[in-house]
Amino acid sequence: MAPLLELHGVSKSFGGLRVIQNLDLMVEEGEIVSLIGPNGAGKTTVFNLVTGVYSPDEGTIRLAGEDIVGVPPHRIATMGAARTSQSIRLFLNMSVRENVMVGGYGRTQTRPWQAVLRTRGARAEESEEQRLAEELLSFFGKRLVGFRLEQPAYSLSYANRRRLEIARALALKPRVLFLDEPTAGMNPTETAEMLEIIRTLKGRFTILLIEHKLDLVMQLSDRVVVMDDGERIAEGLPREVASDPAVIAAYLGSREVGASKERAL
Repeated sequence: MAPLLELHGVSKSFGGLRVIQNLDLMVEEGEIVSLIGPNGAGKTTVFNLVTGVYSPDEGTIRLAGEDIVGVPPHRIATMGAARTSQSIRLFLNMSVRENVMVGGYGRTQTRPWQAVLRTRGARAEESEEQRLAEELLSFFGKRLVGFRLEQPAYSLSYANRRRLEIARALALKPRVLFLDEPTAGMNPTETAEMLEIIRTLKGRFTILLIEHKLDLVMQLSDRVVVMDDGERIAEGLPREVASDPAVIAAYLGSREVGASKERAL
């Protein structure tokens, strides 16, 4: 069976700067694969390529066996790719419930004229989206339900905004969930809670994760792919990647690694 997500020979430049170089990446259905590397390694650019924000200069990208190069982002979303952003992007003046409902509208069959006329079918679909939104929000415990359902998103704490963005992505019922630094800016307690949330999602969704907190990566990942300067420099089980000399050099710098080896001797 073919991988759910495949990138082969993908490259991307902006002007004279090559940010992705001949990248191969595969994600099997049901896996959690973490994409790690130093700042500027090209990780978020990979997400932007897969979700249609950018088109690659070279290479192929397939989602569930279909070529998605050149497909607009909204179509890729309806094909089963949902993402969160490194910088939170919510509709701040909309309610918590409405933000999640937006994520599900790409799946609905209601036409604009039906929504305007409030036909029976349109009302039924809206009620179902409300129900689904509340179900997804309850997944995060008491933090986003009850009186908060009608609160505007701007009133939420930073951590709750990140939880809301994940709930909105889940409303699309994705085949692949792309999480871009879901614990960024969170304290240790909030990070531990997010780890449990992602762990609960494991098995229900295929996840490609960008994360700088390596403890979380090591606990969650089935495989880890390491990037540096737009290239894949290592891939494997978490414990294998953690001890790879190329990975250590990418994070610490070759000079520091050499000094560490001398001290060890």
